[in-house]
Amino acid sequence: MEPRLDFTQSNPAAIQAVMGLEKALSKSTLEKPLTELVRLRASQINGCAYCVDLHTADARKGGEDNRRLATVSVWHETPFFTDRERAALAWTEAVTLVGETRVPDDAWQAVRAQFSDAELVDLTLLVCTINTWNRLAISFRKLPT
Repeated sequence: MEPRLDFTQSNPAAIQAVMGLEKALSKSTLEKPLTELVRLRASQINGCAYCVDLHTADARKGGEDNRRLATVSVWHETPFFTDRERAALAWTEAVTLVGETRVPDDAWQAVRAQFSDAELVDLTLLVCTINTWNRLAISFRKLPT
């Protein structure tokens, strides 16, 4: 597979807009390990090889356990994640698959119990932002390096 184009160079102003979301999210009170799990899970769902590679590496650099990283895709079936992480992962799946799930009430109830209003907005923006990056990387065939 060959890259189609370098989207970061082809429209820097658009990429800067997305980077503005990243900058705002970097000031969030969401825990860094949690944000990497969310980014990784959405990237797995979307099949974005570049982002799965990137966020797995970032999570490892942040001290994330290899066993947890290996089981993010099957988090429902493991005891390795906290209730807060489980709620965030369920929310990530529901929002990423919004056309299929319509973001069901059970996902909302779980995430609502674990996150403040501001955190809910940040978490949802985090999911939306990684989905944007996934769609750019997949569409233009950005490859892991």
